Amino acid sequence: MIAQDTVLVQLVRLVERIPTPPPLPRRSGRPIVYSDGLFLKALVIMIVRRIHRVGELLAVLEEPTPEMRALRELLTENGRFPTRRTFERRLRSLPDTLPARSGVLGRHLVALLQPWERTGRAVALDSTVLFAKGGVWHKKDREADIVPHSSIDTQAGWTKSGWHGWTYGWKLHLATTVGSVWIPLAAYLTPANISDNRMALSLVEQLPEEARFVLGDTHYNAPEVRAACLGSGKFLVASGRGPYPHTDPGVEVRRIFHRLRHNSIENFNEHFKAIFDCHQAVPTKGLRDTARFALGAVFVYQLALLAHHRRDSKTNRGLKAFLRAA
Repeated sequence: MIAQDTVLVQLVRLVERIPTPPPLPRRSGRPIVYSDGLFLKALVIMIVRRIHRVGELLAVLEEPTPEMRALRELLTENGRFPTRRTFERRLRSLPDTLPARSGVLGRHLVALLQPWERTGRAVALDSTVLFAKGGVWHKKDREADIVPHSSIDTQAGWTKSGWHGWTYGWKLHLATTVGSVWIPLAAYLTPANISDNRMALSLVEQLPEEARFVLGDTHYNAPEVRAACLGSGKFLVASGRGPYPHTDPGVEVRRIFHRLRHNSIENFNEHFKAIFDCHQAVPTKGLRDTARFALGAVFVYQLALLAHHRRDSKTNRGLKAFLRAA
């Protein structure tokens, strides 16, 4: 029974019960022996237990405890347990499918939790900066193709944040509900130099059909983002450009929407970073491994919301304690 399982085993079992996106087209090559779901379960274990290397994962799973035995059984298919090489290869490819998986699960959570039952059907877009592991790659060294120290993650990028100033690292691009509960609806990870409006098109594609207002800051006030929203029956409300104070028609309405956006996604960003220790440098290097960590954390957050729903809770309260208890 699920009620007798540990929190971690509960979360891993939930992977078997969530909706999944259509499979990607098969590539030629070796036949697939293990399902993607098996490695998604492994990722949940890695995120919750803060494990970032396959060797560490396998060592933890070898511990002779009832919990580890249960987890090994959940990672076994047709009597077979993947080899280390298989884990490394399949976990490395997992980031390609995580945005679609988070999008499907986000829409499923909207149907279950009804975050807009008493509010307007709005979503908020934003990006949050994640610091790269190791040193920074200065512009003069990058242009000269010189890597002065092996700790530098050369796949990260620079951005200027209004809060942190110039930062070397990554951007986690997010869409969340604006309502009674914060639900991540879409997530992508890029080097920090990738613009917000460029990734907004991908975020909008993952939004629920019933969403009507898309709230963003000045970075999302772009013709292509507005067109993408209108094309899917949504209205973009983004901060206006130009010096403050703005006096154009509609500015007072935009201020109300801007406050709603601030109270949802910007607070969610801090809440999310506190849960997964993202106020410090990420624990991984390289785009694929960092995407696996960051997008995997979003997926685990969604699973935790689903587990809370099964306990008759429809809020974000207590999620940090719930995941730490795992």
